[in-house]
Amino acid sequence: MTSRRDFVKSSAALAALGATGLSLPAHAQSLDLAKILCGFPPGGTSDAISRRIAEKLRGNYANNVVVENKPGAGGQIAITLLKDSPADGSTMVLTPSSMLSIYPYVYKSLPYKPLEDVQPVSLACYFNHAFGVGPAVPESVKTIKDFLAWSKDNPTKANYGSPGAGSMPHLIVALLNKLTGQDLKHIPYRGSAPGIQDLLGGQISAMSSPVGDYLPYLKTGKLRLLAISGQNRSRFVPEVATYRQQGFPITVREWYGVFLPGKAKPEVVRRAAAYLQPALAQPDLISSMAQVGMEVESSSPQVLGELLRADAEEWRRLIKQIGFTPES
Repeated sequence: MTSRRDFVKSSAALAALGATGLSLPAHAQSLDLAKILCGFPPGGTSDAISRRIAEKLRGNYANNVVVENKPGAGGQIAITLLKDSPADGSTMVLTPSSMLSIYPYVYKSLPYKPLEDVQPVSLACYFNHAFGVGPAVPESVKTIKDFLAWSKDNPTKANYGSPGAGSMPHLIVALLNKLTGQDLKHIPYRGSAPGIQDLLGGQISAMSSPVGDYLPYLKTGKLRLLAISGQNRSRFVPEVATYRQQGFPITVREWYGVFLPGKAKPEVVRRAAAYLQPALAQPDLISSMAQVGMEVESSSPQVLGELLRADAEEWRRLIKQIGFTPES
């Protein structure tokens, strides 16, 4: 996948802010109410990040900042609502990159134009995805190769969940199917939280989801991870090998970004970015987001726009390479 080092470094991002005049204007006035749209249900990683950012913006960017959960269609509903929202800065969305960089190539049509209907404000964080199993899978299964072998012997249980059809966690396992000739059945959910609950209950065998979704359950032994999607092992679960370390050429890292409606004026974008930068730099926010498996990293609006365009082009090539279609 595209190296984020080419686009996002904390020092470069802060320098870019200064160069583009994104310092907070002295006359800036708080909005009365602002909301962060979250395309997934309460309890998942997206919800947790949205609420942490809302806490830091409350009382300065706006007198009150609330999170509105708008789950459905794999995160599309929240972005669609953003598109039609006022462009005064009172409504923003925090979204994983999949909805903007991948969905154009896995859906026949979208209710929004990913590169036109949203206005980049700042990168928020990045993270790895993980492949986890629950009580439906025997303890003897410890690696991806073990799971694939077990699935062949238990075809009725050869399934996995994801936060949504066409999401990056879904496509990671679709690629695994392609590379191995397996036919693991995909079960899409409306976000990670309900999928994790079914994984805990043994209703599904496995789950592909952000690593942070599993962290509360790993110490209890109720769930265990078989692989991490990044270039290197995650500091949050250093004992878990990457897909590549296990012989599968899969390397993916996803990010979250904050966006305003596409019609937002430059001064509105600058104001939002100027408040987000110090919010994302606060140590307690960085620490709290680490608890859900996130590495905080901010950017200028320009850097986020460049990152989005590069990822969209890369996923276009990758999806074509693996033969994925909207009918898959």
